[in-house]
Amino acid sequence: MDLDGRNVLVMGLGAFGGGEGVVQWLLGSGAEVTITDLRDESSLAGPLSRLDTARCRLALGGHSPADFERADLVVVNPAVPRPASNPMLAIARAHGATLTTEIRLLVQHLDRSRCIGITGTAGKSTTAAMTHHLLTRGGLDARLGGNIGGSLLCELDRIEPDTWVVLELSSAQLHWLDLDPGWSPAIAGITNVSPNHLDWHEDEADYRRCKAAICRHGATSDPCIHGHACPPVDAPLRVPGEHNRINAAMAVALARLVDPSIDPSMLAGFEGLPHRLRPVGTDDPPRFYDDSKATTPEATLRAIASFPDPTRIHLLAGGYDKGVSLQPIADAAQSLAGLYTFGETGPPLAAAGGGIASETLEQAVAAAMPRMRGGDILLLSPGCASWDQFADYRERGRRFTSLVSS
Repeated sequence: MDLDGRNVLVMGLGAFGGGEGVVQWLLGSGAEVTITDLRDESSLAGPLSRLDTARCRLALGGHSPADFERADLVVVNPAVPRPASNPMLAIARAHGATLTTEIRLLVQHLDRSRCIGITGTAGKSTTAAMTHHLLTRGGLDARLGGNIGGSLLCELDRIEPDTWVVLELSSAQLHWLDLDPGWSPAIAGITNVSPNHLDWHEDEADYRRCKAAICRHGATSDPCIHGHACPPVDAPLRVPGEHNRINAAMAVALARLVDPSIDPSMLAGFEGLPHRLRPVGTDDPPRFYDDSKATTPEATLRAIASFPDPTRIHLLAGGYDKGVSLQPIADAAQSLAGLYTFGETGPPLAAAGGGIASETLEQAVAAAMPRMRGGDILLLSPGCASWDQFADYRERGRRFTSLVSS
């Protein structure tokens, strides 16, 4: 579609940079852009401050059917749940609008043969970042994008024919990439798959179908690597945990498909990603770990298993209810030094796991700190999304860091 002068509606600005990036790119393409979001202007102050809002029409604090009726193109934020049954998107379809997303717009401008896509329930961000790290340390030009945040649309002029693009792809993004005409990267990786985001998908089968779409639209000869099938590598990792060794093995396998000379030792300089089992504070050895990105029970269990003695772990868990059973966390809590819950899922999780329930993260930290002994650690690994009390997992992690630092 020639975007010059077209009426484009961006549905959901978001807070991870994808919405900002697509608005900037649309404006640069000559589109007439309207931004609609359920949140109001004050809630979106951060991303709006980085945009030329004088060139956009803002329709915030709710969605108006009239905006969807007159749109030529609707760019849907992947956080919009169950798009097939969304009433506003149904209005847009009925009035002839084309529906797309930031990731679909991006891949239309990429050379599929130089794209590596990585998905999975847990570990996809770290594996994608490790893969990108290995490629750049190996002297290759590479870009990292997708679900990890931001948008590569505004970097298209710097993506050369020999550039490799590593994309972290969520199940929601893959839902859109699975639509006709479908798209898959030439090299694909799946870390693992377990029930998640059942509040977004129609059911677990739909979630698994979307994950599998990463390999559905390529050639039969395109490689698709699974994390559990990768042979272990001897890599000097700074990030703890057996799950990160699995992530590293998968990253090495993916990178070696591009350059067989890639050496696992190149991961020595990889320091991990924020809010993914990172030590915070100034204690040596560390006493506080921010694993706010752990939004599934499986991710929480992996974090617990990263430490040698579970009886020294005080676990902070709970948050937004995604419809996934938290019984695995409750069961694991029996061997921990303590379980301190907060948020929407906090009370039932505490009851099931014999923990102490609090309303807020601040209260949970305050309950845990006096119970810590020398050598104990306080681990924020919630096993739940953050949306009941925080804008996103990053805000939750920053709050935790601030609490333990003070």
